[in-house]
Amino acid sequence: MSDTPRSRRGVNGGSSRAGIDPSHLGAPSPVRRDPYDVLGVSKDASDEQIKSAYRRLALKYHPDKNANNPEAADLFKEVAYSYGILSDPEKRKQYDLAGFQGVANEGFDMELDLSNLGTVNTMFAALFSKLGVPIKTTISAMVLEEAINGTVTIRPLPLGRSVHDRVEKQGAHFYGVCISDTQAEAGIVVRVTSTAQSKFKLLYFDQEESGGLELSLQEDSVKTGSITTAGMYFLHFQVYRLDTTVNAMAMAKDPDAAFFKKLEGLQPCEVSTLKGGTHIFAVYGDNFFKAASYTIEAVCTQDFIEPREKLKEVEARMRLKQSELHEFESEYKEVLARFQAVTNRYTQEKLELDELLKQRESVQSSFSNTSLLKRSMSSSNMKISSEDIKGQSPMHKEELYSDRERSNKKKWFAFKAERKM
Repeated sequence: MSDTPRSRRGVNGGSSRAGIDPSHLGAPSPVRRDPYDVLGVSKDASDEQIKSAYRRLALKYHPDKNANNPEAADLFKEVAYSYGILSDPEKRKQYDLAGFQGVANEGFDMELDLSNLGTVNTMFAALFSKLGVPIKTTISAMVLEEAINGTVTIRPLPLGRSVHDRVEKQGAHFYGVCISDTQAEAGIVVRVTSTAQSKFKLLYFDQEESGGLELSLQEDSVKTGSITTAGMYFLHFQVYRLDTTVNAMAMAKDPDAAFFKKLEGLQPCEVSTLKGGTHIFAVYGDNFFKAASYTIEAVCTQDFIEPREKLKEVEARMRLKQSELHEFESEYKEVLARFQAVTNRYTQEKLELDELLKQRESVQSSFSNTSLLKRSMSSSNMKISSEDIKGQSPMHKEELYSDRERSNKKKWFAFKAERKM
């Protein structure tokens, strides 16, 4: 696998994307220092130089080693924050172009060192984790320092043999896997599982000439069905890791596009092959309060040809799907915006049409003999008040009086005729 800076793991066990957000833990200083100055590297420093400087300074200022130095914690945060920018190619480019403003809205994953939190804070972290808040945890500096000093106990892990054990929280069990050149050529897989759904980290260490061990790779356990698992695959083709924390944070930022963020944390693993010899792995207990139960196994894939080829196909398709989803997301958002606009217009047009039909029905119903008769009867039943009469013209008044007189005469003549008879 290519050495991709974006997915390199630092001495704290976090990905290169995992700095510390000052909005969560407090900014190291009211005025942020240049990340290059913080790490003591030049602006044209290579990814390996940046990583090396970060490891050195992170160990130097780690809170575990500086309990009596309150300034060390701020320096440690500043170092992690700077590394979070410079270790990510996109963030580094944005910073080089626009300074902190270029990365101000990007945000960084928050990492917690459980060994340094204390009981109360650990309880809060455990609660947030249980509620589904993604929380990254870092490896204890004590474990890393013991590894660097070469004082850890390394247990043999023969190929094809499973080992069951429990590792204390913030502790680590180290294993040595010895492989031949032939086995290395065929491919090696190391997996850790926990039926108790314990949280753990699978670590891989480079062996230094001094005899010490330097952390090189890390995989956090993820829940898969009823178990938690983590694996490293050295199969001579590109394998990807899926950082669920990155996924969760991306989904939280844009819930409406959560589907498109399911592969946001897909990152290429750094190493695709191993050479013959002894390789050091470790299982780190990442539970908040209790030991982690686990099973570790290393196998040579020469007897797993079909699964190996299937994995190669799936990994390639996953990478392609990630690219397709990025393109499809833009298309989807454009269509969705258009759909929402059309839906809003449909609602408005429907309201206007219903109102027009209602008015039309009301007007059409007025063209009717029944309605005309009702209007006539209503007019004839109206009484003319004295005020109405006063308001009439003299001619109209005379007409009214003459009509009344004629009516009275008719009644009088009719009355007289009846009496004569």
